[in-house]
Amino acid sequence: MSLIRPAAVAGTFYSGDPAELAASVRGYLSQVPKYDGAVPKAIIAPHAGYVYSGLTAAYAYAPILPARHLIKRVVLLGPCHRVAVKGLALSGADQFATPLGEVELDKEAAARILKLPQVQIFDATHADEHSLEVQLPFLQSILEDFKLVPLVVGQAGADDVAQVLDALWGGPETLIVISSDLSHYMPYDRARQSDGAACQAIEKLDPTQLSDEQACGRVPIKGLLNLAQQKKLSVETVDLRNSGDTAGAKDKVVGYGSWLFHQPARAIDQPGENSFGGETRRLLEKHGSSFLHLAARAIRHQLDTGRQLKVDTKSSAPEVTADGASFVSLDKDGKLRGCIGSIGAHRPLIIDIAENAFRAAFKDSRFKPLTAEEIEKHEIVLTVSVLSPQVPIDFSGEADLVSQLRPGRDGVVLQEEGRRGVFLPVVWESLPEPADFVRNLKRKAGLPEDYWSDSLRAWRYVTEIVSSEALPDPRAIWTD
Repeated sequence: MSLIRPAAVAGTFYSGDPAELAASVRGYLSQVPKYDGAVPKAIIAPHAGYVYSGLTAAYAYAPILPARHLIKRVVLLGPCHRVAVKGLALSGADQFATPLGEVELDKEAAARILKLPQVQIFDATHADEHSLEVQLPFLQSILEDFKLVPLVVGQAGADDVAQVLDALWGGPETLIVISSDLSHYMPYDRARQSDGAACQAIEKLDPTQLSDEQACGRVPIKGLLNLAQQKKLSVETVDLRNSGDTAGAKDKVVGYGSWLFHQPARAIDQPGENSFGGETRRLLEKHGSSFLHLAARAIRHQLDTGRQLKVDTKSSAPEVTADGASFVSLDKDGKLRGCIGSIGAHRPLIIDIAENAFRAAFKDSRFKPLTAEEIEKHEIVLTVSVLSPQVPIDFSGEADLVSQLRPGRDGVVLQEEGRRGVFLPVVWESLPEPADFVRNLKRKAGLPEDYWSDSLRAWRYVTEIVSSEALPDPRAIWTD
């Protein structure tokens, strides 16, 4: 039976009615102008009652929408308002509840940081704490499927927080959320000055300039700023106001701000990759159907004659006879039936496709050779992937490698001396967590999942694909 931490401030900080709550969150998000920047790695958002700070919070959450499918873990830190705690406190609950439903806690991630001396489980400090709870309806409205790592920050230092964040940093599947309001109960003009100074400290990534009265969540903010310096993050202010601007009087106001933290662009994001994508998409638009028919023809030729198909490149277009690297995969009844490919370009692309189709059907050691009966009785789905050149990944350890991977986009080659493992980008569909992706890639390379060595090397690549819903008519003639 699951242990649920019930909502403590539903009906006070936000509506306790599910329909009203969902509508209010949608309303705040609808007021935020379209954001054209990259999805942030971390955000700072306020935690007051929605009537006061809901719009400012929406400015932090709206930019996350494009990654609603990718983000699977939210590391949420907020200050302690109710029951004092030493260090950082996790909850022993299995789920956190709001009127919008329950959010599952990430027990695996929690176990990882419980090894740190500054982290403990202390449910008393979570029971009535609002700084974490008010973030959940926004997260539930923005993200599709995620787990939560909730941490109340009490008597702790910025370095303690930075160490925890670094341990859970992960890749694009992990979002960091710091919950904090700014100045408290100052006159309007004085609050604007204080909040402006806090904003400058955050924009400069300078925790030393953030004073005690400028933010209730100053300790988790300072921890994030410390780590942001190390990881060379950039920060963007997206909203700054106070309760006197929203629903309160101006004699005593509370300040609110929203900030987005972005990781530096990796070399793989440079124009070379974009050029490959555009050129290859155009290639597949023109020749993709013929690639599929060529692969099917190579399979049928082997079945009919017992010999491999010989591809004549003399009459083919120059763009398909240039050296290229491909993978050909076969699926039967929704399951992999064979997959063989080339990691590097070493022969004309059409020869590479025909050879890999033959090998995927008849030489993949994981499966028996494909039969004519299977083609007749089953829908054999054929996919041809064209690979970009490989780009080496510069990393300092396993955590750094994991943090650099882009789920859904990167194909990865991992090599240790004579052992090598290769995953296509499609593998992210079954292994969406970068840490799991790397562990299974090591296993594919014949290494233990917990293996690590400074001599390990890795490369990434991207693919463009063309696929058939069923094996194309093998009688079609290659004409390009």
